Amino acid sequence: MRLTSFTDYGLRMLMRMASTPDRAVSTAELAQEFGLSRDHLTKIMQRLARGGIVVTRRGGGGGAVLARPAEDIRIGAVVRLLEEGQALVECFAPDGGDCTITGCCRLKARLRSAEAAFLADLDRSTLADIALPELEVAP
Repeated sequence: MRLTSFTDYGLRMLMRMASTPDRAVSTAELAQEFGLSRDHLTKIMQRLARGGIVVTRRGGGGGAVLARPAEDIRIGAVVRLLEEGQALVECFAPDGGDCTITGCCRLKARLRSAEAAFLADLDRSTLADIALPELEVAP
């Protein structure tokens, strides 16, 4: 399985946030740390907020914090949220895609099973399990 960069970056953001759960983190900080586009990270943060994973605050002292303790956030749930709308294969798309072997394909069920096993394995880990080490802040 290959995750989208959207999910990859979202997991990185959450791993950093889990290392300092009491401190609000801005997308600008995260973009600088990871060398990524702030605009792209903002879209990811919005999805995480809509999904109840983070809470965002505007203004001075604003940023994002985890909505609940890292040990209560399952990695599988995060991946499901961030990969929403991204079909593993064309025939998994809501419209069924343009697959020409639908009806006689014996692979689809195996891929569904593999995808479910992948996510079930991720559900065994929490964000606390994968939190990054806390950043050392220069004096």
